[in-house]
Amino acid sequence: MTQQVSGNLHVSNDVLADLAGNAALGCYGIVGMAAPTVSDGIANILPVNRLRRGVVVAAKEDGVHVDLYVVVEYGTNINAVSQNLIDNVTYMLTEHAQVPVARVEVHVQGIKVRK
Repeated sequence: MTQQVSGNLHVSNDVLADLAGNAALGCYGIVGMAAPTVSDGIANILPVNRLRRGVVVAAKEDGVHVDLYVVVEYGTNINAVSQNLIDNVTYMLTEHAQVPVARVEVHVQGIKVRK
């Protein structure tokens, strides 16, 4: 038996960043997440426990704005991979976290050969 309780649910930006990072890693053509700043012109792939550093989430009046910093697999179509990534992250945040997504931007920080 379920009982409904009235109130508001607030989801932290860190939780949204974790959801977006996990959705990104599940996309074909994404090798990993990268830090927003590239040092020495080389993008380092972040370890799985630091995915949140590759995602910037900002709550605005029109919805959530998400910036993803990724490393793409060599030989894939960057436009197709980016569109797939945008679709997956938007779906994950709207369906699982129930937040309106206003904008998702993909920043390709590097290209690497998957081993």
